[in-house]
Amino acid sequence: MSCVTCATDTDLSGLADTIKQWGRELGFQQVGITDIDLAEDERRLARWLDAGYQGEMGFMAKHGTKRTRPAELVPGTLRVISVRLDYLPAEVESAKVLGQPQTAYVSRYAVGRDYHKLMRKRLATLARWIENEAGPFGHRAFVDSAPVMERALGRKAGLGWVGKNAMLLNPRAGSLFFLGELYVDLPLPVDPPFEGDHCGSCSACRTACPTGAIVEDRVVDARACISYLTIELHGAIPERYREAMGNRVFGCDDCQLVCPFTRFTRASREPDFAPRHDLDRASLLSLFAWGEEEFLDKTAGSPIRRIGYARWLRNLAVGLGNAPWSEAVEAALRARLAYPSDLVREHVRWALARQREKRQQLIAVSREP
Repeated sequence: MSCVTCATDTDLSGLADTIKQWGRELGFQQVGITDIDLAEDERRLARWLDAGYQGEMGFMAKHGTKRTRPAELVPGTLRVISVRLDYLPAEVESAKVLGQPQTAYVSRYAVGRDYHKLMRKRLATLARWIENEAGPFGHRAFVDSAPVMERALGRKAGLGWVGKNAMLLNPRAGSLFFLGELYVDLPLPVDPPFEGDHCGSCSACRTACPTGAIVEDRVVDARACISYLTIELHGAIPERYREAMGNRVFGCDDCQLVCPFTRFTRASREPDFAPRHDLDRASLLSLFAWGEEEFLDKTAGSPIRRIGYARWLRNLAVGLGNAPWSEAVEAALRARLAYPSDLVREHVRWALARQREKRQQLIAVSREP
C-alpha cells in the first residue's frame, strides 16, 4: 500500500497537478489521470475478437480480461496516468512520398529511433519523482508493451476521442502521437473523459483506406490493414491486397494523413524521432539492395528491426511490383529469385510478373500509330 492512500483530497489534488507539470517538463505534450473502469471498452473488444478481426495477433485475446481490467494485470492499481508524445519529425513529406511509386513509404512513427525505450525511461523518471514527493507507492510503466487498452485509457483520461479510424484523436494535435501509461495504486483525482465526437459526418479516413480495412466507424479489420499486413503478418501477404499496398513497405498512415485534425499536428522536438538512413525518402531499390547485415545495422534501435530481414524483403518486393517498370527493377527482382526464403521468393515472383506485364504494356503503347 502506498504511503499516500490516507492523504487528504487536497494533498492528492495537489499531487495530481504536480504530476501533470512534471510530465510536461519531461517532454510529454499531455498528461491525464483516469480510473480503471473499462467495462464498455471490454464489451467492444469482445465483439471485435469474436469477429476475428485480430487476424494472427493472438496476443489480443491471450491475456483474457487483464487487458481491460488493469487491477488484474497489476494488482492494487487504482488509477492510470496516461501521457502522449508527438512524433512527426520536422520537414518530413508524407503525401509527396506516397505519390512517388519508386520511393519506399515507411510509416512516420518508424523513420527514427524506437520510441519504447525513450518513453519508458521518462515514465520511470516520473515515477521516481512521484516517489520522492509522496513516498513509496505501487506502480508499473507501459509503452505498447503489455495488454493495455491505451486508446481507451487515453480517452478516459481526457487526451482525446476515438475517431472513425479507431485512432485516438486530439483536436489540437490530430493522431500522430505515441501513448504511454503509468499504472499506480494512488487514489488520485481523475480527469473528466474527453466528451463528444468531433468526427461528425466526416469519413475521409474510411474513404482513404487503400484496402477498405475500416469496416465500420471505429472498427478496423486488421486482416486487411496495411500496417498489419506489413508488420504483424508473418506469412504471405494475400494477393488481393498487394496492388493496394502501393509503395507502403512498413505500416500505413493514410487514414491519419487525410484526417482534418492532422493539420494541427506540431513537429516533434525529439531528436530521436528524426529520420535515419533516409528512411523518410529512400528508394525501393536502395532498400531492397541492403544485405542482411546492413539491414540489422541500419535498423538497430528502430521499430523496423522487429519484422526481420525476410519480411522486410517481402514488403519491398511488393512495392517493387507496384513500381513503374524499369530494367533496374526487373534486374533487382531477378537477383532475389534464388533467395533462401520461400516467403521472399514467392513475393519476388509475383513482383516480376507484374513488372513484365507493365513492360509489355509499354511496348504495346509504343507500337500504336
